[in-house]
Amino acid sequence: MWNRLKRLFRSIFGGIIESAEDPELILQQLVRDMNDEVPKMRNNVAQVMATEKRLERDIQANQTKLTDLDNKIKAAIRTGHDDIATTLIAEMQLAQRALETSKQNHEQAKVASAKAREFLDNYMAQIRRKTAEAMQLISANKQAQMQERMAQTMASFQLGDTSQTFDDMREKIANRSAAAEAKAELASASFDTRMQSIDKELANIEAQDMLLAYKQQMGLAPAAEKPALGEGAPAANADRSLGSGERAPQERKLTE
Repeated sequence: MWNRLKRLFRSIFGGIIESAEDPELILQQLVRDMNDEVPKMRNNVAQVMATEKRLERDIQANQTKLTDLDNKIKAAIRTGHDDIATTLIAEMQLAQRALETSKQNHEQAKVASAKAREFLDNYMAQIRRKTAEAMQLISANKQAQMQERMAQTMASFQLGDTSQTFDDMREKIANRSAAAEAKAELASASFDTRMQSIDKELANIEAQDMLLAYKQQMGLAPAAEKPALGEGAPAANADRSLGSGERAPQERKLTE
């Protein structure tokens, strides 16, 4: 049960931490951490090199001391002071042992100093390499972020849905335009039909009037009463002829 709980917590908090991690910030922090170590590394190398330099001075001092003791021993012997010469010889032996120790330590310090300088050079080269790599990764991360924003923008734009909307609106407008044309055509056809009906009725009325006029001229129908002047049609219209060469039967009888 405890293992399951630990696995659960690790999965939850691990996901939270992973989602909160910013690669750019982490890489920049790593570069800063490496650069912060440079002064410490330089200080350590400087201490090793200082040890080498100190041992060099010790060697020089011991060599100078040995030279001085050698001269003093020779002077004591010449002057017959063997006891002083013996004491100086013992001191010179100590200086010789110190010189040998200093030389051994100096050789070791030289090796350590060379290794320290090499390690510092390698570390600085590694920092430059890691810094360049970090910059490349940061650039790639920015490119990935830009691509993510572009993908989100394209996803939120929903080009397919918009295209479908354009198609729907185009079809709706086309249907509305077709319906308007059909209504106009129907309205025009209805008007033309009514006008044709009216024209046909007018033609029928005129034909009936002409038929009645013919019958009246031929004496087959009673003549229409002439309205008084000023109360109807003019008198001249009452005697109009129906056609060229055609006269009423009464006028032909009077002529005969």
